[in-house]
Amino acid sequence: MLLAPENLKADLTQLEAFFKYATIGMLATNSKGKITAINPFAITQFGYYEFELIGQSIEYLIPKRFHQNHIKHRNNYNENPKNRPMGSDMELFGLKKDGTEFPVQISLSNYFSEGEQYIIAFIDDSSINKNAKAEILRLNEGLEATVEQRTRDLQDTLQQLEISRDQLEAALSFQKAILDNAGAMIIAADKNGTIKLFNPEAALNIGYTQEEVVNNFTPILYHNISEIERKRTSLLSEFGINIDDDFAVLVEKASRNIHEEEQYTFIRKNGAPLPVLLSISAIRDTMGEITGYMWIAIDISERKKAEENLYESLKKEKELGELKSRFVSMASHEFRTPISTILSSAYLIEKYITTEDQPKREKHLQRIFSSVNMLTNILNEFLSLGKIEEGKILVRLSHVNIQDLMISIAREMKSNLKKHQKIRCFHEGNPFVYLDTSLLKHIIMNLISNASKFSFEKSWIEIKTSTNEQQIYISVKDSGMGIAAEDQKHLMERFFRGANAGNIQGTGLGLHIVSKYTELMNGTIECKSELEKGTEFKLVFDKMTDSSF
Repeated sequence: MLLAPENLKADLTQLEAFFKYATIGMLATNSKGKITAINPFAITQFGYYEFELIGQSIEYLIPKRFHQNHIKHRNNYNENPKNRPMGSDMELFGLKKDGTEFPVQISLSNYFSEGEQYIIAFIDDSSINKNAKAEILRLNEGLEATVEQRTRDLQDTLQQLEISRDQLEAALSFQKAILDNAGAMIIAADKNGTIKLFNPEAALNIGYTQEEVVNNFTPILYHNISEIERKRTSLLSEFGINIDDDFAVLVEKASRNIHEEEQYTFIRKNGAPLPVLLSISAIRDTMGEITGYMWIAIDISERKKAEENLYESLKKEKELGELKSRFVSMASHEFRTPISTILSSAYLIEKYITTEDQPKREKHLQRIFSSVNMLTNILNEFLSLGKIEEGKILVRLSHVNIQDLMISIAREMKSNLKKHQKIRCFHEGNPFVYLDTSLLKHIIMNLISNASKFSFEKSWIEIKTSTNEQQIYISVKDSGMGIAAEDQKHLMERFFRGANAGNIQGTGLGLHIVSKYTELMNGTIECKSELEKGTEFKLVFDKMTDSSF
């Protein structure tokens, strides 16, 4: 029975135009890997005539060294077909007629027609760059002439031949299969910008249904406005034109027959960003007049995520390198004095051999013990820093009497103070708190040690603690040399030491570790200081309890 309705012919013409005008290579094979159809863009990519490829094995377009593996992969895909990129973790190459190899990116899809499975491949020449625009433009112009001629030939053929209904339905099924199973977002709009085609892949990824957008919106619906503004500025710089209409901004280069692939960020219906690689091309009639525009977009979310992960890895590697460098620099300086002291004292002890020399031996032994403690403290700080950087510090909360803890720490630190320095402790409120005793003890001991080092002999160090229903307050205050205002904002940074620290021993890590330990217990730390008037560190923690308290 002959097919008369013009609607099927119009659909065939529209889909045929899409297949022929697409600026991405497309070909179809049957289940045996034989090429059954190939579009003009792909023919140009490989440098053949169409009649040379139809009926050939798909391996005809692949370097010979890949043939055996490709046949296996092709058979596996036939057994479990689905829309996906091909070889996402490997380099793929195509083979031109002249023997030239070129890198490609391929997306696969499939469809069934009359009981047989067909595979559709979308082929993107990834070697194309901006320097090849002029050559692409020349090829496109030649291709347009070929398309125009073939379109005229098709019209003549359609006028002369009576096409059976089964033949037309098969052609429409093939074209529709490309749109429905493309593995790429394909959107077409008329020359005024109204969306006329929104394939299933676009609906799936962007979140709008075909019914919502077709004939109702322009592609501006899902475009990022800031990127359109960026494009507007780029066009002004490149062509000297200022375009007001947003849709016109997007299609300006396509209107000029300039093929370009750019990264854009689509905005999904739910507001989430979708990074894509986008190509926009103009659809023209047989007279070369623009009738619409076509968007072909590929989701590059995974690629972007991999790039971000790589950037973070490189950033961490750089920070680690800087940390190692600063450690070597600091260690060579800080280790020199205690090691020299240990060596000189050990040498002098060897010289004191009489009973009367015992006081001198004890003096040098004390110097050795002090120097060893100094080295131990430096190494402990680096071990703590390493654990913090690796996220290996575990917070173990327990019930503790903060008043008793401060008194105990003050007694323990007494032997490390300068001559005649003293510690005073004050407390207000309920003394029982729920914190990590080990981390809190490290924080207070470090602050007392700093207060002692940067204060004068016969001075006081004051520790105040207080609690209320919501929070815990801790203050460690001295009357020492103070910290310059411009240095206070850097105190918690790794390896930072104030300008007035001079030759006072220290690694510049203590306050960094204190700040990190405070953060681990959900606390905050604040420094108030004035030169020659002393320094006060204030810590605030939310008061926590558990059911057993």
